Amino acid sequence: MQEQGYRTLEASDGAAGLNFLRAGEHIDLLVTDIGLPGMNGRQLADQAMELRPDLKILFITGYAENTAAAKGFLKPGMDMMTKPFDLDKFSQRVREMVSS
Repeated sequence: MQEQGYRTLEASDGAAGLNFLRAGEHIDLLVTDIGLPGMNGRQLADQAMELRPDLKILFITGYAENTAAAKGFLKPGMDMMTKPFDLDKFSQRVREMVSS
């Protein structure tokens, strides 16, 4: 993503990601795997949205899309990509979410 002109921040876990949000970093999009150890990606997203209600969130998952996208899982401003995917599709989805 940096090669495409995006500034990226990398967090080692959900708690570190929340620290970026609490520190006031400008963040247009949170990208998280659903299956994080400890605080999972959904828990991270819920806490992130409490801090920044308008934050857009892209979930990445290795679970089957119909299972992961169960009714009510995705809220407005959220989207999901299932693994495997190619970088072009990922880049396109990021562009769409950041520009909307």
